Amino acid sequence: MSDLPALPVTFRPNRTRAVLLTVGVVMFVVISGVALILETLSPGERISFIFTGALLFGVLVLLSRPKVVADDAGVTVVNLTSRRRLAWAEIVQVNLRPGDPWVFLNLTDGTSLAAMGIQPGIAKQRAISDARALRALAEAHGSGGEH
Repeated sequence: MSDLPALPVTFRPNRTRAVLLTVGVVMFVVISGVALILETLSPGERISFIFTGALLFGVLVLLSRPKVVADDAGVTVVNLTSRRRLAWAEIVQVNLRPGDPWVFLNLTDGTSLAAMGIQPGIAKQRAISDARALRALAEAHGSGGEH
């Protein structure tokens, strides 16, 4: 296939990531600003407000973490709290069916792995394009493909 993306390539939901990180920064700044402006708060309460803002920001950073990185040797799937490295030969099929929240990789061991880095949330057409590109890469580099 001549339209394969050049390796290495990273797939991630950039719009979703931008929204999450922007909202996280705004929330942290607003909550911290309120903590500093309210004169009736004790120092402990101010710290509690700032800590809460930092905690919320941290959760949104965690939600913006997913990505799928493809290189010559295989694929690294980074989800919310996990990272898994796969050789191309381990990927049997790349699926993004209507209604799926993200791509699923069917693996040679009979399991399925969620690849949250390709998700149709805000940018559906981009996710479809990324899923097709990853499927084409899997077909070209491994034993995988559509069955």
